[in-house]
Amino acid sequence: MNDRIAQSVLDSTRVLDEVSQAWDGDIVRQLSDYITIPAKSPMFDPLWAEHGYIETVVRNAAAWVEAQKIEGLRLEVIRLAGRTPVLFFEVPASTGEGAQTVSTQTVLMYGHLDKQPEFSGWRNDLGPWTPQYEDGKLYGRGGADDGYAVYASIAAIAALKSQKVAHPRIVGLIETCEESGSYDLLPYIDALRAPGNNRLGDVGLVICLDSGAGNYDQLWLTTSLRGMASGVLKVEILSEGVHSGDASGVVPSSFRIMRQVLDRLEDSASGRLLPQRFHCEVPAERLAQAQATAAILGEELYRRFPWVHYDCEGDTRVALPMTTDPLQALLARTWAPTLSVTGAEGLPDLQNAGNVLRPYTAFKLSLRLPPLVDAAQAVQELKAVLEDNAPYQARVTFEGLSSATGWNAPETTPWFEQALAAASRNYFGASCGYIGQGGTIPLMSMLSKGFPKAQMMVCGVLGPKSNAHGPNEFLHVPYARKLTAAVAQVMAQMP
Repeated sequence: MNDRIAQSVLDSTRVLDEVSQAWDGDIVRQLSDYITIPAKSPMFDPLWAEHGYIETVVRNAAAWVEAQKIEGLRLEVIRLAGRTPVLFFEVPASTGEGAQTVSTQTVLMYGHLDKQPEFSGWRNDLGPWTPQYEDGKLYGRGGADDGYAVYASIAAIAALKSQKVAHPRIVGLIETCEESGSYDLLPYIDALRAPGNNRLGDVGLVICLDSGAGNYDQLWLTTSLRGMASGVLKVEILSEGVHSGDASGVVPSSFRIMRQVLDRLEDSASGRLLPQRFHCEVPAERLAQAQATAAILGEELYRRFPWVHYDCEGDTRVALPMTTDPLQALLARTWAPTLSVTGAEGLPDLQNAGNVLRPYTAFKLSLRLPPLVDAAQAVQELKAVLEDNAPYQARVTFEGLSSATGWNAPETTPWFEQALAAASRNYFGASCGYIGQGGTIPLMSMLSKGFPKAQMMVCGVLGPKSNAHGPNEFLHVPYARKLTAAVAQVMAQMP
């Protein structure tokens, strides 16, 4: 097994050439068309079925996959009543030329086609639905998160077929509900694993192309993902707005009550989540990996964000991070719980804000949870912390919207570690990096439970400044080419 991995069954130069031709000749154009379609996830577009944007991107991706004429590939758009559709494809195992040994297990490739909403702050010449390609970067919503995944997956399979090498059975699962917490996905997985008709098979390797990269200089394997709990916290004190001059001093501000309630959850001075049950211990292996990664990335771990620059009495000042220690910065964004307010209601815009004491304030909260904290339990505990014993007997309610438990990768087997190292050297000229991510991919926890012995190649193109979910999101095409080639090599080396 070790000799097979060391020799590499693929001509890596040829793989990269063919993959690059696919990206430059077709995939960039396909993704540019994809970016123009506002296929927002159901949480952000409740009328998704009527609008038809998700249907369009699924049909477009399916048509492109079928047009590639991959030998043996079968594709189906699966639809369960009332749920977002799923694109499913399968390619049978092949011995290639000769009698090469083929793994008896299956590779599962994953991605999603639904998108986050527009958000504000895009560069004047850019926009969420107007693709622009410059300096190797394809700008626009969803290209990097995660529209490219299905195209890269098929390009990697095509590279295997082109060289006629042995490869295991491969299936693909492309969903359209990920940005809403993947609540539609489990019913599809159950349907695909029905007794007597298990179409997923014995999954030995999962390839998830929906994650991040510490830089664009090497292959990065995601080792953990934070969980997430989101919901709306609402504070009501009046049945209608009243003149602030008449009522203030007697009627407490709903915003001030909101501050008091959030103070139960977060230390506003440090950002630390106060309830200890939202924390967990960092495993020793992950701590050692974080130390190695912090040494590689250094100050880039916090410098990569678009900090505010401003002039103050002749001095140019730059906003500061919560920590400048690279290790602490990395652990804080991967293994610590954090609270973000991602939306607000009950506050008029500035132009229409009169002297009125508002009847209520509502915040949309996003709580990132450490990988080992159960999200469903966290939602219940969050509700109890926020709603109990409200100041001034105001009506305080927390309505949970979505939740997903995080994920910690299984122990890396020797073949997988060696395959990653070889792929990173071949296509990047550098060693493979290991990094935790602060985001959430709900599927990973599901798959780890369903396939506890499977290796997890969780990778992605979301490197520095790629800004998924925010303005100016971009896909780093040169990195995507190399990642696609690396995926092909790892699949070919699966024992």
